[in-house]
Amino acid sequence: MEAKSLIQIISEGEFLQIVQAPSNLFFKVSALFCEKLKDGKEISRKFYSSLIQETEYLESVLDEHGARENKTWSFFSEYVACVRNLSIAAFYIKHILDRYPYYNLGESEENAQAFHESAYKALDFLNTSILGLRAEVVRTGQVNGLEISEELFSMDEFSEIESNKRLPRTILEDEVQEEQERVIELCKKYRKVAKMVKDMGVERNDDPDAFRHVIPSKLDEKLVRMFKELVHSVQSEYDTYVKNTRLEQARADLKNMRGYISMPLHLLEVVLWLCHFYERHEDDIRHGECKQQISRVVNKEVLLRQIFNFGFHYSKYYLQEGDKLVKNILMGFVENVRAEVPIPHPLGFHARPSTFISLIARHHEGELHMIIDEDKFNAKSVMSLLQAGGILADKGYQKVVLEGSRQAINDVKILAQNNYCEEGEFPRQLSYLRPNQGNH
Repeated sequence: MEAKSLIQIISEGEFLQIVQAPSNLFFKVSALFCEKLKDGKEISRKFYSSLIQETEYLESVLDEHGARENKTWSFFSEYVACVRNLSIAAFYIKHILDRYPYYNLGESEENAQAFHESAYKALDFLNTSILGLRAEVVRTGQVNGLEISEELFSMDEFSEIESNKRLPRTILEDEVQEEQERVIELCKKYRKVAKMVKDMGVERNDDPDAFRHVIPSKLDEKLVRMFKELVHSVQSEYDTYVKNTRLEQARADLKNMRGYISMPLHLLEVVLWLCHFYERHEDDIRHGECKQQISRVVNKEVLLRQIFNFGFHYSKYYLQEGDKLVKNILMGFVENVRAEVPIPHPLGFHARPSTFISLIARHHEGELHMIIDEDKFNAKSVMSLLQAGGILADKGYQKVVLEGSRQAINDVKILAQNNYCEEGEFPRQLSYLRPNQGNH
């Protein structure tokens, strides 16, 4: 007997019956979305969430039945996916605006106002674009034979969430082992991602042509996702090891740090979904009648300005402001100590070991000095260390004293225990010294 295929081909008429029910839910929620905007009412996070949920459900039904590969249903599927993408971006902007008072950023009123104006402008653009895309879903749905109900959900089903009311804080403040070491590592991770985003070299620009070829050649969904995941990792570690600890309660700057993690995280979410939309649906990258229609509904130049002048600009801005805060936090944890270490064998402090010590000195906050008969040599300078190495050789010393932060001294001790990595083998703790690994 011939084996039956696991995939059963159905007629477009049969699919119409399958897709009608999930479409009804989408049309009812999105009709209320249109009504609320027409009445000048603000869209809540809960409402965006409901719109996303119904759009994702409809999209999953379409994808399960291969609608994107069907000529009749491909446009309908594309427009539904567009509504979902922009709704998610809008949700994150609304989330940022709702949570902003709790982030404790300590911004000036002028900077706060500038951000809010930009955020509401971006949100208005997204809402208008969602309205236009919804009209295309309705149009193509009607052409395909869907019955479009204009019946609205009850407004009561989407009552607003009171975001300015909180439960009393009664959770016990945890004591986490090695709290300070955790905070130091956390701060270093934050500074690393802040530098990576800054090094992209993407600046605000009012010229619409400035960003036309940045996506995907320089910045794309994959890269933004990596930035977002790095910031999310910092947030997760903060919540695990710092949140609700006595150390957090004792230091106001740590509470401020949490806000400077959340802001860029959610802004990068916005950038991610808008980049995804641009790469997937805009006609500069994908050609075709559907893409051209999407470009007519969602203004491509405005979309690019929102990606770069709002989303990416403020992601970078809050990471840089947070970087200043984090640097001060690190300085507050610097504890200066002295330690005696052996001289590198057999060549002393020539270029290689001197370079490694200078990299350690620059990797950590605070100063690091080599001390010879109470004369100090700056360990951040290779030339200074080479000079010290010559003096040590002349005097025949076999050991030398270093003074600096405990973290830097600990790394120098590890370096010395491995004879300054003269053989090119690096212990795990000093992996940042490897060529091409970089350091902050």
